Amino acid sequence: MPFTRRRLAQAGLALPLVPAAAAAQTFPDRPLRWVVGYPPGGASDTFARLIGAQMATRLGQSVVVENRPGGGALLASEMVARSPADGHTWMHVDNGILTYNPALFSRLPMNPDTDFTGVGFIGRFPLYIVVRPEGSPRSFADFLAAARTRAPTYGTPAVASPHHLAMELVRRRTGLDATHVPYRGGPAAMQDLLAGNVDSVVIDTATGLPFIRDGRVRALAVLSDARSPQAPDVPTMAELGHANTVAYGWQGMSVPAGTPGAIIQRLSTDMIAAIQSPEIQARMTTLGIEYQPWTPAQFNAFVQAENALWRPLIRELGIRLDG
Repeated sequence: MPFTRRRLAQAGLALPLVPAAAAAQTFPDRPLRWVVGYPPGGASDTFARLIGAQMATRLGQSVVVENRPGGGALLASEMVARSPADGHTWMHVDNGILTYNPALFSRLPMNPDTDFTGVGFIGRFPLYIVVRPEGSPRSFADFLAAARTRAPTYGTPAVASPHHLAMELVRRRTGLDATHVPYRGGPAAMQDLLAGNVDSVVIDTATGLPFIRDGRVRALAVLSDARSPQAPDVPTMAELGHANTVAYGWQGMSVPAGTPGAIIQRLSTDMIAAIQSPEIQARMTTLGIEYQPWTPAQFNAFVQAENALWRPLIRELGIRLDG
């Protein structure tokens, strides 16, 4: 295997070309790329553009959001992992990219555990179990009891999405018998719920909260640590007597491993300032997204904890996305 400049950096060997301190002092010296492994218009793309615009002002360089959808974001992940570790190329990351993919695929073109390092946390998206307001169980206890007679169907935005795996966690914690119906996105699942074609849906706060507020669906439970201020009447699973039943969708930003620490710290500082701007905080509050200004080390520790929970569950379920 050739000892490229990138591999020498990962091995911790001295590089005689441009010292890291000097590189950090001149950073950034050209436009920056924020790569999103999903199509335009979704939550990942939206927040990359909002945060990127704020960071561009602070960094003094434009931030170009580049959508590279396909293959569970593997195409985008591989591209960023092979980019120079100089802080100019960023990866929009989430549960799937950093935590699920190593358990879902037998072979990956890159290793998220070693090829990426965290810059910052964008937010946790609470997940709700929702049903139609009429003709459906009025509580999760009723839902669980009814399932003993007939297993309900539950829709999610996709196989191996945070929503799907969250409901599988619920099934293991509660004994619920339910049949998964995957859709192509949350809005499609919600429309089929309203049409009566599926009994329930696990939906994230960004997509589901407008339906809950308007009374178009009834939320039986939220899978977060505490009730959301945006839906204060919806109980947590712990309140309903089902401990350790917590699951979120989440997003963050990573860069190639070997990026100088001073550059990562600069990006982290500016990212936190951007997310804490009034414009973005207002958007997150409206959508019920939970945010903490984690350092890069705290974000990396969070990802490791997620890996320890979800990868064994995925392997136990036998879910594979590569045949």
